[in-house]
Amino acid sequence: MITRVKICCISSDDEARMAIEFGASAIGLVGKMPGGPGPISDELIRSIAKTVPPPIATFLLTSETSVNRIIEHHHRTNTNTIQIVDSLYTGTYRQLKEALPGVKIVQVIHVIDEKSVDEALEISGMVDAILLDSGNPNLKIKELGGTGRVHNWKLSRKIREGSKCPVFLAGGLNPGNVRQAIEEVNPFAVDVCSGVRTDGKLDREKLGHFFAEVLRT
Repeated sequence: MITRVKICCISSDDEARMAIEFGASAIGLVGKMPGGPGPISDELIRSIAKTVPPPIATFLLTSETSVNRIIEHHHRTNTNTIQIVDSLYTGTYRQLKEALPGVKIVQVIHVIDEKSVDEALEISGMVDAILLDSGNPNLKIKELGGTGRVHNWKLSRKIREGSKCPVFLAGGLNPGNVRQAIEEVNPFAVDVCSGVRTDGKLDREKLGHFFAEVLRT
């Protein structure tokens, strides 16, 4: 099975086109966050998402933690997928799916320790996919992604083996380590932001190397 690629932190129509040209199956559009790279306005997210042809997935990264606020955020952006980067504190995934039929729900799990494994496996039966990242939502200023750090792939492997839904792997991936990550975790997809950028801009050369490594057998 070919590992799919999601390119995150897309900030313009040109970056979206470049990611798709190289073979991205999904792009990530970052809404307002407490910190980290890549946030753009809801208006720009909506505008970029409109230009992306099916079947490419457009992910809204939202830091909202209640079903009602997530629904409101989605209505402002109109992507075909929602990536919840923090825990869902108010409401249920079922309520979210009933309110937004046809929109895929992806829950981020920040892989910290064995508790993260238990959390991921429990949630995996309620969402369309889970995304394993290297943030820390327990800090005073929450880290909700884009850290550039690699987490413990052995824990990610345990999650992938027990998950009831597809698993995306994120966190510090780049052309130099993505092949090893795929071999150790065997995720449905890999997700990259800073690893294919230079001075914050999407880098064609790094993108080319990244995709070459993903496709290497």
